[in-house]
Amino acid sequence: MRAAGNGYMTDYKDTLNLPNTAFPMKGNLPNREPALLEHWDEMDIYGQLRRAGEGRPKFVLHDGPPYANGDIHIGHAVNKVLKDIIVKSKTLSGFDAPYVPGWDCHGLPIELNVEKKVGKAGVKVDAPTFRKACRDYAAKQVEGQRKDFIRLGVFGEWQNPYLTMDYQYEADIIRALGRIVENKHLHKGFKPVHWCTDCGSALAEAEVEYEDKNSPAIDVRFRVLNEEGLLSCCHHVEGHTGAGPLSVVIWTTTPWTLPANRAVSLNPEFDYAVVQCETDAGAERLLLAEALLKDVMLRLGVEKYQVIAYCKGSDLEGQLLGHPFYDREVPLILGDHVTAEAGTGAVHTAPGHGQDDYVVGSRYHLPVDNPVDSRGCFLPDTELFAGEHVLKANDHVIEVLKSKGALLHEEMLRHSYPHCWRHKTPIIFRATPQWFISMEQRGLRAAAQAAIEDVQWLPDWGEARIEGMVGNRPDWCISRQRTWGVPMALFIHRQTGELHPDTACLLEAVAGKVEEQGIDAWFELQAQELLGSDADDYDKVGDTLDVWFDSGVSHFAVLERRAQLGVPADLYLEGSDQHRGWFQSSLLSSIAMRGVAPYKTVLTHGFTVDARGQKMSKSRGNVVAPQKIVNSLGADILRLWVAATDYRGEMTVSDEILKRTAEAYRRLRNTARFLLANLSGFDPEKDLLDPEQMLCLDRWTLERTRSLQEQIQQAYESYEFHRIYQLVHNFCAVDMGSFYLDIIKDRQYTTQENSVPRRSAQTAMYHVVEALSRWLAPILSFTAEEIWQHLPGKHEDSVFLSGWYELPSAFYSEGEILQRMGVCFWEQIITVREAVSKELEKLRVTGKIGSSLAAEVDLYADAETQALLKAIGDELRFILITSYARVHPADECPNDAVTADVPGLVFSIKATASAHVKCARCWHHREDVGSSAEHPDICGRCIDNISGAGEQRRFA
Repeated sequence: MRAAGNGYMTDYKDTLNLPNTAFPMKGNLPNREPALLEHWDEMDIYGQLRRAGEGRPKFVLHDGPPYANGDIHIGHAVNKVLKDIIVKSKTLSGFDAPYVPGWDCHGLPIELNVEKKVGKAGVKVDAPTFRKACRDYAAKQVEGQRKDFIRLGVFGEWQNPYLTMDYQYEADIIRALGRIVENKHLHKGFKPVHWCTDCGSALAEAEVEYEDKNSPAIDVRFRVLNEEGLLSCCHHVEGHTGAGPLSVVIWTTTPWTLPANRAVSLNPEFDYAVVQCETDAGAERLLLAEALLKDVMLRLGVEKYQVIAYCKGSDLEGQLLGHPFYDREVPLILGDHVTAEAGTGAVHTAPGHGQDDYVVGSRYHLPVDNPVDSRGCFLPDTELFAGEHVLKANDHVIEVLKSKGALLHEEMLRHSYPHCWRHKTPIIFRATPQWFISMEQRGLRAAAQAAIEDVQWLPDWGEARIEGMVGNRPDWCISRQRTWGVPMALFIHRQTGELHPDTACLLEAVAGKVEEQGIDAWFELQAQELLGSDADDYDKVGDTLDVWFDSGVSHFAVLERRAQLGVPADLYLEGSDQHRGWFQSSLLSSIAMRGVAPYKTVLTHGFTVDARGQKMSKSRGNVVAPQKIVNSLGADILRLWVAATDYRGEMTVSDEILKRTAEAYRRLRNTARFLLANLSGFDPEKDLLDPEQMLCLDRWTLERTRSLQEQIQQAYESYEFHRIYQLVHNFCAVDMGSFYLDIIKDRQYTTQENSVPRRSAQTAMYHVVEALSRWLAPILSFTAEEIWQHLPGKHEDSVFLSGWYELPSAFYSEGEILQRMGVCFWEQIITVREAVSKELEKLRVTGKIGSSLAAEVDLYADAETQALLKAIGDELRFILITSYARVHPADECPNDAVTADVPGLVFSIKATASAHVKCARCWHHREDVGSSAEHPDICGRCIDNISGAGEQRRFA
């Protein structure tokens, strides 16, 4: 390189303040994140957070337990990440926010998997051995899921989670039942269950297999008792109401259930038609679902028919029909279980013989008739069919229907039908005694509805959703016939069926034993141990509790039991399906136990779907596994996708979406890296400037950051995480990347190392990266911690042990804002810069310039805009990143200048390629390059920065 006087140019690289940082450009998250997990584990981050939180106000997010079966899926990941974002943001806001994860460990799915390995309980293994195998299986599933959740960067009490199979928790489930019994909400009732007539017992769902079976499929007339009344509910031509008897037609494959019929169900939303037709019985009118009309007519062999009236199913509620062979009136009722897949659109309803029938019957308070004994035979008082086995009675029922003129059509149908897994024989639905939490007998429904109004529901439509469900639901059946479940530890009198008068004390005694030995303590218990001489008069209830009861009482077994938590929780957060599930079981059990809701706020998120809006399923091949994302892209990419997606609706995920998320992540990471690299050599204890010492542009950046932080904190407070993503990404891409950081490169690199212009920019960048690391922490937990480790100065051991950054006020008074060029001023300057950049791009496209520093700009403005631009003086060129920027009166504007389209400002732009030599140090094209014999290749400003007093800046 040549130097002055000897023909070689001097290398000025060592005179520049070039960026330097150990913070890597590439995230390499799959490899880097595990090291941070080890770091957090070694420092006991969760324990440190709890110690740091002592004395702070509490915020308790209570974890709804996932089921301990199989690997976690993308829905699990969404749920846990959302919870983690909230807990970490609340910690930054100054709360003590503990998080105790949990797992649901009893029930059918675990039984099914264990049966595959050890066989059925009571057949290949005894019940205690089976329960131990279930416990071991669930523990293994919990461990696998726990590792995956920790890998996502979720902080929590992972070494002491709550498991519904822990002895303490099992005991507390029984205690919760005791409280509900004490408050008189429990009652015994009837509910149809799978029943094997060969076994003479109820079957659990796991004991039911489906095989093909031939059944009689029949169409039956239910005569309308008030034809005029029914037709008045329909639309029809006046005077044209048809001729012949009017009937509602049902279709069934279980004729033997007709003796227990108590209603006919219609779908309230279906369109129904009254059809005039000729059948073997002559002229008659039949009411059918319009969607099934052609199918039914084809089945009946009726070729000529005419619709004479039509209506909605909801129009016919309460109309009365005659039972086809008993002297019994049955109503038309409404139920969503009625489909148009087969049949007639009118469903014969026997609450004692079907689950859907039972549910809809409960709503209408229909009797639950069960005229069938445990052997599957009709009871002796069953009219017409006494003593007959139900599966052999079908032919007799059909004969009776024919004799009564009620049978329209019969045929044999081969279809899938439930069979007993032991005997391989068809089973029946039969109403048997079950235990219920009553919605009415102690006002539980009304109390729950009142409590709903006191809870904040997010989104707000959640309130109407759960109100409707609680308002319309039947009593809660909490008994189950399972092996792996918490027992309903009740004693009932053998003669009266009544609960033992000391049930509350007995339940506590059983709970004490379960707390020491687990649920086997009840199954092994001899009644004499607790009842003494009364034991001969009482039976132990053999049922287990509904698993929704298990998880539903976590407000008692976890929140009330753990000192660091408390009831009610500040927040429950789960998928929107939990209005029917955990939100409701928690609410009802809490109201039944203590009269108040277990939560203050309930937040729901949507389900994950693929790019086409289809739900994830293995059969479709569209599953996006969180493990795959973490291993290929990193947990922070998954976390960023969760935050960037509006979780209030369906959450779309695909490889392409994740790829775009990774690109957005790189923008955030690169911004952090630029800030850290340019803080090289900066010691905040010595080099940090007070705001009044800083350049105006740097003060604008400080104010912009402070204003943005207020918006970010508010968005965290309102759980609007997608807004945070948008705000932070826009800040990094636009405010920083496209404006501020672009401008300050010149003075950051070229001014003297310890000069005010450089320290001012570093001070601003230091405040920005301090704030940025905290903004990102709840979402990009790994990356934020990595940034934290590279910050200059002294800090807490982890970003999560800090709070929101306290940004200094950049402006102290309105007068000073005007004097020092405040926010509004810089917003106008930004619009000018954008307009100039468009003209520079035109020069670049035509090849007249390379970088913008190869250009000069002349601006021709009206008086007001001149004042704005001239306020910065010669420093305007640094903002525009041109070698010269001159401002002229508008009346001097040449013809080839381009009028700027900027609202509120009047000016024109003329951009030209500079004719001056480029400075070898700062790359500006200046007329004074070469004016120094000692430094012939650099401009005067650079000479001053190298060997003089140093450049002075006031604005930019």
